[in-house]
Amino acid sequence: MTVRRLTPADLAAYRALSLRAYAFAPDAFVATVDERAAKPESFWAARVNDAPDAAELVVGAFDGDTLVGSAGLEFAARPKTRHKASLFGMFVAPEHQGRGLGQALVQAALAQARARSGVRVVTLTVTEGNARAEGLYARCGFVRFGVEPLAMRDLATGAYFAKVHMQCDLQSHAT
Repeated sequence: MTVRRLTPADLAAYRALSLRAYAFAPDAFVATVDERAAKPESFWAARVNDAPDAAELVVGAFDGDTLVGSAGLEFAARPKTRHKASLFGMFVAPEHQGRGLGQALVQAALAQARARSGVRVVTLTVTEGNARAEGLYARCGFVRFGVEPLAMRDLATGAYFAKVHMQCDLQSHAT
């Protein structure tokens, strides 16, 4: 297994894996499969932009040449919040789970955040009740700082889900 930052050459594989993630774990993501499938190629290209100062980046886990997991970072652009980045879209294909790829992806994303000048904190949200994901993030140095009730609604059932907010202070949590 290899973990590396994705490049424009990975666009099609990243889009396909992301759409699979939205379908496989709809309660984990705010976006829907249909919403993301309708996004233009430019949306996906922005995420796999390999420029050093890209507003977003994605790291991927590969089994040979096959992308089997990914996690993204979005860097805040406003002057007062440039010290923050948000982790998004964390997913490992079910047939590759349980091999430490989730932790490798989160650590790779944190390394990318540390490499960006001025970034101090990485935030994320995880659906309340997803103990496995929350435990993974905690092992990687994230701490809970709040819960947003009614953060997301299941369009099919009408059920509401809360989102747990977590953060990792890159200065106090070294790898």
